[in-house]
Amino acid sequence: MKSGPKLVEFYERRLRAEGFRLIAGADEAGRGALAGPLVAAAVILPESFDIKGLTDSKLLTARERDQWFDRIRDGAVCVSVVKALPRRIDHRGLHVSNLALLRAAVKGLETRPDFVLWDGFHLGRVAVPNLAIKKGDVVTASVAAASVIAKVTRDRMMDRYHRRFPQYGFDHHRGYGTPAHRAAIAEHGPCPIHRMSFKGMTLYLEDRATYERLYRKAVAEEAEGAVT
Repeated sequence: MKSGPKLVEFYERRLRAEGFRLIAGADEAGRGALAGPLVAAAVILPESFDIKGLTDSKLLTARERDQWFDRIRDGAVCVSVVKALPRRIDHRGLHVSNLALLRAAVKGLETRPDFVLWDGFHLGRVAVPNLAIKKGDVVTASVAAASVIAKVTRDRMMDRYHRRFPQYGFDHHRGYGTPAHRAAIAEHGPCPIHRMSFKGMTLYLEDRATYERLYRKAVAEEAEGAVT
């Protein structure tokens, strides 16, 4: 595995010097997508974990992400992954869903952390000491690890969705609003994993009645287990 950008572990080193040992990092994937789930992960790495080459998942190749995914899964103290499906995002809103999911990922850790590092967002009241760090997935090992787990998990989900809805090309753009994806929506209309409340989606719907009909259909398919 080639070495990626140098990862600074300043925050973890400082926290360990202050007596914190179980430091969790949390991050999400899929926030800006027009389709698919929002996935959040929380990871506690042991102090002995070799972080050389680890960085923000977006700066790694797909092969490197897969390799790091396995290494993190095998070597972490514990890992937690949670997801929000499109209708939940539509119902609660993206920002609220994102914050709730990050909290749920930390709460789902089998081992309670002493301290939590988040990527960017201040999550308000959390049961353990915590800190939001701008570009946390680039400058802290635990958040970088969480970013890898979240992205690989979501990418694999989008690969499965591609097999069900191949006309959209989810295996390439992962649900983000690329020109190819927008063209596919314009040609085929939305499918059950599209986030119907997003402006990028409603622009392609002819009228409010069409939106409501497709929304109800998507909700019904999720309830029946067609979208998992």
